[in-house]
Amino acid sequence: MAVLLKSAPPRARRPACRHCGSPVPAAPGGDFCCPGCAYVHRLIEEHGFEAYYRIKDAVTAPAAAAVFEPRDYGWLAERQRAAEAAGGAPRLTLEVQGISCAACVWLIEAATRREPGMREVRADASAGSLEVAWSPGSFDAPAWAGRLQAFGYLVGPAGELAERLESAALGRRAGLCGAFALNVMLFTLPAYFGMSPDFAYAGVFRLLALLFATLSVLVGGSYFCSRALAALRAGATHVDQPIALGIAGAYAGSLLGWISGRPSLQYFDFVATFTLLMLAGRWAQVRAVERNRRRILRLQPLPPRYRLCAGGEVAREELRPGQHFQVAAGQAVPVESELLEAGADFSLASISGEPLPRPFERGQLVPAGAANVGRGPASLAARQGWGQSLLSQLIAPTRRRAASAAWLDRIVRGYVFGIIAAAAAAGLGWEIATGDAARAGAAAVAVLVVSCPCAIGLALPLADEIAIAGLRRRGVFVRESDLWHRLRRVRAVAFDKTGTLTLESPVLLNPEELRALAPEARAALAALVQGDRHPVGQALWEALLVAGGTIPLAGDVRETPGSGVTLGAWSLGKAGWADRGPAGEDTVLARDGAPIAHFRFCDAVRPDAREDIGRLCAAGFPVFILSGDHPAKVRALAAALGLPEANAHGGLSAEDKARWLAARAPHSALMLGDGANDTLAFREALCRGTPVVHRGILEAQADFYYLRRGIGGVRDLLAVGRAHARTQRMVVGYSLAYNLAAVGVAAAGRIGPLAAAILMPASSLLSLAIVTFGLRSANVTADAQALLHPQPGGTRGTA
Repeated sequence: MAVLLKSAPPRARRPACRHCGSPVPAAPGGDFCCPGCAYVHRLIEEHGFEAYYRIKDAVTAPAAAAVFEPRDYGWLAERQRAAEAAGGAPRLTLEVQGISCAACVWLIEAATRREPGMREVRADASAGSLEVAWSPGSFDAPAWAGRLQAFGYLVGPAGELAERLESAALGRRAGLCGAFALNVMLFTLPAYFGMSPDFAYAGVFRLLALLFATLSVLVGGSYFCSRALAALRAGATHVDQPIALGIAGAYAGSLLGWISGRPSLQYFDFVATFTLLMLAGRWAQVRAVERNRRRILRLQPLPPRYRLCAGGEVAREELRPGQHFQVAAGQAVPVESELLEAGADFSLASISGEPLPRPFERGQLVPAGAANVGRGPASLAARQGWGQSLLSQLIAPTRRRAASAAWLDRIVRGYVFGIIAAAAAAGLGWEIATGDAARAGAAAVAVLVVSCPCAIGLALPLADEIAIAGLRRRGVFVRESDLWHRLRRVRAVAFDKTGTLTLESPVLLNPEELRALAPEARAALAALVQGDRHPVGQALWEALLVAGGTIPLAGDVRETPGSGVTLGAWSLGKAGWADRGPAGEDTVLARDGAPIAHFRFCDAVRPDAREDIGRLCAAGFPVFILSGDHPAKVRALAAALGLPEANAHGGLSAEDKARWLAARAPHSALMLGDGANDTLAFREALCRGTPVVHRGILEAQADFYYLRRGIGGVRDLLAVGRAHARTQRMVVGYSLAYNLAAVGVAAAGRIGPLAAAILMPASSLLSLAIVTFGLRSANVTADAQALLHPQPGGTRGTA
């Protein structure tokens, strides 16, 4: 199927969100792209942190719905107690999700310094970490974490330290090699500027150049050589092989030249500079991906423990059939279990796609993965162990083998064999023609030196960095460096419904009812929904927080599962449950049975979803919906998005989604999902992404994630992927042309150390210029938005 992509004049730019800088959706929404941004912006102004907006990046990730969600920080309280019990000045190192720039560091540190008992705080944007020290007795770590969450920053247990990351090790290597390269140039340049070979210190200069070039090879060159040898032993082709060949060949020839006293064979400056440039390119490539990975907490939270009804706690792996245990509010049921209480509400959105919670009665089986959305714990009896649980199978970590571009593998293979053959032919030719072994060796070394694989070692990593940085400014974060190769093979896009095509929380259709409430009614409503896990309660709490200025009433809130909640004379729940009105779909706030307000909600589609899906279809990507929700609801959503009914598939289990992808779009689909029921489909998809990064389910398995309220991040990814592929072809084409010309001149004996020292950086600069030109659209939001403009004659149907 042909994929038609065409640039078009940019659309009119939409107003930017006052908090994050993202485009504000076309639907009326004021100055902010989402309620989260509106809430965080108001909070920043109320606390006097307006300086944040003067130093922040122009575009940052929108505030996620996680700023409103109740969150259990019990693990942090335990860490605080342990730190204080250890004696001395207690200190904790934590990871932070949401930190992205210097302004985030400033805001986190400024807010934390206001905490009682705080002695020291240090945030690190590059490592995504936070270190705090306090005086025992006055600091409340869980309360502090909740206040940071309100600003959009989630803290989690410290995982892998920054110094263990590959980019940190590469950075140290590059720093040392930079110093070695400068020293090599210091002792090599005098020869280029006319230093006589019989100068008293000429021999010392050459010896020092050899010494620092050797150190450069040992520190930096060994990284590429070890990886090239590992690939060779595995019988595979790797981009590090031509780099290792260039470093080893140039160093070996230079060492031979130093031993034989022939300056024409000494390329120590090339060896040191080339090694430094290759390390810099690799560091940029690795760091770009690691930075996006570190934005997500790796342990979020720690694996949950469950309280046994008979006393004590167990981890989910320790649960046995027949054990009675409790699932706290917000926790997921780890194994299929029987409900022991009169009634409880559980959300199945993560495992079946049902947007609204379902009430369960005593004796009913609650499936593994169902989340307790009640206000208190629910008691259950386990029917199976963790090993037999569907949830354990869905969230089991998987590691997919990194993909590689077949065409790039062929080029690397041809490059390695071609350069070796060219160097051998040049040396043999000069040996036959002149009988001068030294002259023949100089020609062979010159070929190895000028055949610079800068396009592979420097320009292509830079292309990755520019593309990743451009997407990051739009709220799209690439986690796997091999994603670019796979994007070229995408031929269809499959969306989950609930939480992916629709918003995570239902949308209040009549906010005027909320605004019209008297202060006492608002305070009662705030008390009824504060800490509520039910989607309707969360949506009302979110709206109250955005509006601000409401203090909840004090009192004991009681819950009737499946119906609503009460606080003294006040009630909130289904129409007709605790009020004197007729039954209906509305959620009613009542006092002494008299209705005060009727709230209407809907399962809202993400902003601009119809437009974005239309552009994907018109660009040649059939779009499908794979959902566990009721088929009629899925078909209705497809109709609203302009998709054929045949492309809407509802009532699918996790296994059904995976089987559908394997049968209908094998190794060619881009899958977007948000729940545990999408994990099996993720394993069948060619590429996979998620808009949700605070549940700890799919983000670790996703190739990318996007934090915008709409789904435009998918189009941006495909558009930038196309520009990235085009740029790669341009760079490789230039590299082939350069190497053919340079190798020919070197084989003719016309290139010496000075010419090589000039050609190599000049070639590198030109390849970098090609990358900058080719990916210029990745840095311009409007251009990237237009790259997937509809093309007349594009397909819009089934695959």
